[in-house]
Amino acid sequence: MNGVSAGTSVIIAPDVVFDDTVLSRTRIPLNKNMIFGFNTDVKHEDTIYHVQSEAREADLLLQTQVFVRGRCIGKRATPYAEQANSPDFTDQKKEQILREQHRLVLDAIRDGRLEQVFDRRETPEALAAIKELDIQLLNAESIHSGEKLSMKLRATEGGQGIANARLTIRLARSKADPFYMQLATDQSGEAELEVLVEESALTDSSVLVQVNSAGRTATRKFQFRRTETR
Repeated sequence: MNGVSAGTSVIIAPDVVFDDTVLSRTRIPLNKNMIFGFNTDVKHEDTIYHVQSEAREADLLLQTQVFVRGRCIGKRATPYAEQANSPDFTDQKKEQILREQHRLVLDAIRDGRLEQVFDRRETPEALAAIKELDIQLLNAESIHSGEKLSMKLRATEGGQGIANARLTIRLARSKADPFYMQLATDQSGEAELEVLVEESALTDSSVLVQVNSAGRTATRKFQFRRTETR
């Protein structure tokens, strides 16, 4: 039976394409501003860290998060509310700061001093970053049955389910064109994806799920892998 492992890709912007490339940059016009972000996977000793940096325009925050096996283990953020109205504080300046912050965290991982660059939770920038969109997979151990891929998803913000959120989904397979669909969450924030597909076709495949709620968007990647049964 196939299982699934989760890795998070960059939050981009409402109603735009997914971006899950390594050390990628996405720049998309939105109300004459640019939304951009960076993703990098980096290995230190036996652990693979996924580093995701994004410009959170609604919160006036440049944020870098670090994930291990789909779980966020820490964050670093730079608020820019005081500079936001300055004509010199351009999108290019924000991108430069975010890029430098991203590389600061990458270097800290490689040097084995990651904890030193994380924000403390009681700082204003860390508290501002706590409430965020997320997508949970509720049936990670059993996602294929009866020739169907079946994924039970839950959209959350600050840990609470989001009703009537829109989920845009892309199923990527190595020997087939990507498959797209959209779902809406119920009152508890849950939705179920069902697609007719052979289990063998899921090896080395992945699903990207983008949640859109109140104009805010987050994207999460679920990578399929085969697990041995005894």
